[in-house]
Amino acid sequence: MTDSSPVQVPGTVLTMRRIGTYQTMTLVAPGVAERFRPGQFVAVAVGGEQSSMLLRRCFSVREVKPDYGGTVEIVFAVRGKGTEWLAALRPRDIVDVAGPLGRPFPLPRDPVNCVLLGVAHGSAALFPLAAVLGQRDCRLHFVLGGATSDDVLGARGARRTGDSVAVATEDGSLGSAGSVGDLLPGVIEDAQADVVYACGPLDTLRAVTRTCTGYGIPAQVAVEEPMACGTGVCMACVLPVIGDDGGTHMVRTCVEGPVFRGERVRWDDVGTIPFDALGAPRALRLGERS
Repeated sequence: MTDSSPVQVPGTVLTMRRIGTYQTMTLVAPGVAERFRPGQFVAVAVGGEQSSMLLRRCFSVREVKPDYGGTVEIVFAVRGKGTEWLAALRPRDIVDVAGPLGRPFPLPRDPVNCVLLGVAHGSAALFPLAAVLGQRDCRLHFVLGGATSDDVLGARGARRTGDSVAVATEDGSLGSAGSVGDLLPGVIEDAQADVVYACGPLDTLRAVTRTCTGYGIPAQVAVEEPMACGTGVCMACVLPVIGDDGGTHMVRTCVEGPVFRGERVRWDDVGTIPFDALGAPRALRLGERS
């Protein structure tokens, strides 16, 4: 059995490519690829050894391969100094990589009809999942979206591997004008979906969960909550989630997630500590009673 515990290794940059508005980086990261399961992520140190940027950057994994001893491909948008530094790397440069981290997607035991929904570069996590689901003879129906056609990730690959692909862009430059949430009910009905796997912003995941609840099917969602450390130390990515005991727990997206059952997340309370959460500050509980 493969050891599933994460490792921290020096990763060698193999390739850097642009896809639409995103940057992709393939790293040779021995030990990470063979441990990886769909839905997990990696945390990459940025800025070099003398950098003042102490926090790692966490990224979904788009693809793993056994090549060169194990390669991992990540996709990211350049949005700050850390990702600017990463985007400037060149083949043979070395970065510190920790992974795989987080809780993966649960997988069905039998072939089922799956809808895979993703927005922007968050869609990256869907593709290793699709590869595994395909090996289990599941039918795959993609719903992909973004602000513009350049922001939609993986539409071509989805057409190669999926049984159907629906695309929505906010400006209508590719597929339907609107959001992926607009397309989801029709795809669920046409596909006779048994489960929806989703990655994207919180508002999208909230809408996906609401739609799935209406159809009585499970939503497995990979939350894109900002993670400062990626290992559960800093507690910066906590969410209110209903546990198996029926109580609300403040859990870490990076350790107890990033994958959750959608109906277990208290979406309307994200960013707060609900008064009835286990371990909530006493003052909040007393204030709620008064």
